[in-house]
Amino acid sequence: MNQATNATGFPKPAELIEITGTAALEVQDRAIMNILYQHAHDSGRLADVQADWTLPMTALRISKHESNDRLHAALDRLMRVIVTVPVLSAKTGEPRLIKTHLFDFFDLSANAHASGATIRFGLPKQLQPVLVASGRWGRIKAATVCAMTSKYAIALYEMVQLRAGMDRCVETFPLDRFRELMGVPKGAYQLGKDFIRVLDAAALEVNALADYSVKVEVTRRHARAPITSVTVAWWRKEGDAFRATYAEHQQPKQGRAARLRAAADAVAAPAASRRPAVAHAGAQLDLEDAIKGIRT
Repeated sequence: MNQATNATGFPKPAELIEITGTAALEVQDRAIMNILYQHAHDSGRLADVQADWTLPMTALRISKHESNDRLHAALDRLMRVIVTVPVLSAKTGEPRLIKTHLFDFFDLSANAHASGATIRFGLPKQLQPVLVASGRWGRIKAATVCAMTSKYAIALYEMVQLRAGMDRCVETFPLDRFRELMGVPKGAYQLGKDFIRVLDAAALEVNALADYSVKVEVTRRHARAPITSVTVAWWRKEGDAFRATYAEHQQPKQGRAARLRAAADAVAAPAASRRPAVAHAGAQLDLEDAIKGIRT
């Protein structure tokens, strides 16, 4: 089925959303990746393995203060990273893993700030047919991704958008799988309190900027035991929540994380009730409680 970009966003294939191996990417890199892949998709030439694409360098400037050095560093990281893409064999249906880089090459103007500066790029030839044949998409808005200040917020947002059309609105992930999907580096945030702080910040930004609200909970065998799984619940915003998201998009990106935290801490409910909760092993996340938990 041919999916077109529309007001709800760019149809990013599940194979791109659920890639693993992205821990080295930063928030700017993820945003640029989305811009480039959306451009390739919208051209209608994604199925052509000989195709390459060109767009103005200004399209990659996520911030008005972006320097040439920062932009080049982001492109270097996008070229270096090796990701793993889960696929099904077209011939046998066997689950397989493609290990690939994200881009084939970048060819850009030496002076990225010059008038008319452009970037030309190509995609991996083995990856293009997989993306064209994808049967699952998440509608990703470039404005939402570019407004975020955390790469973990982008990953959580895309994870929810991929599942937005499903009948269910709660999913539980084993901890290792969730860390992979979020792009958390191995060895980072091993302490439960540190990992919860990362989830808290990501969920806060998604709730402020996305079309869906999200609630994240972690599960432990007991209060001091290691985290074993993460449960995510989501629902579409309406009314005041939707209007608040629109208003936040009009605010400057600089200082957003601090502003959102200050606003969250100013409400009457205890701060702990807004952070990812801890469920004990064997407890099932009740859908209604999960959805009501963040609304109240």
